[in-house]
Amino acid sequence: MSSPDAADESAWQRELLAVARRSIEVGLQTGEPLRVDAADQRAELGRPCASFVTLRRSGALRGCLGSLTASRPLISDVAHNAFGAAFRDTRFPPLEPEELVDLDIHISVLSPPEPLPVSSESELIDALRPGVDGLVLRDGARQGTFLPSVWESVPEPAEFLRELKQKTGLPVNAWSSSWQVFRYTTESIP
Repeated sequence: MSSPDAADESAWQRELLAVARRSIEVGLQTGEPLRVDAADQRAELGRPCASFVTLRRSGALRGCLGSLTASRPLISDVAHNAFGAAFRDTRFPPLEPEELVDLDIHISVLSPPEPLPVSSESELIDALRPGVDGLVLRDGARQGTFLPSVWESVPEPAEFLRELKQKTGLPVNAWSSSWQVFRYTTESIP
């Protein structure tokens, strides 16, 4: 039997998943994300928090969009990012109504990013915690991130960093002291 705390945690996670799905449904009908009044929500859902929403169909990526900074209540962030993953991820065409039936929704709730003061690529590789860290790499206006879940497909730290540099549009065989690096963790739902 689960504890009351575990049941409460699972309840707010189910609520987030339902809001994400509902935002996509509303998007299919109106072209806009679901609007959520965070004031009417439980504390876990109303706190400012950053999130990513990842969509999959038959195990294949179908969309992923999120935010790295906590600029709105978690429930609003999830509604916004679910809509974005379904309709604004430029790697994919907008979601069609028939795709909703077998759409898997995954939510990552991010901890606040913390600076990772490193002076070299090898120092960064040594500091990485495979399977735990999400990573943000920033150079001026360029910024890229990999969620901790990316470790499942890229388990080697040097390759993880190389692919993140490529995604960010930075030279993969170089290192610059001007680059800023941040790490974060996620709470995964489901």
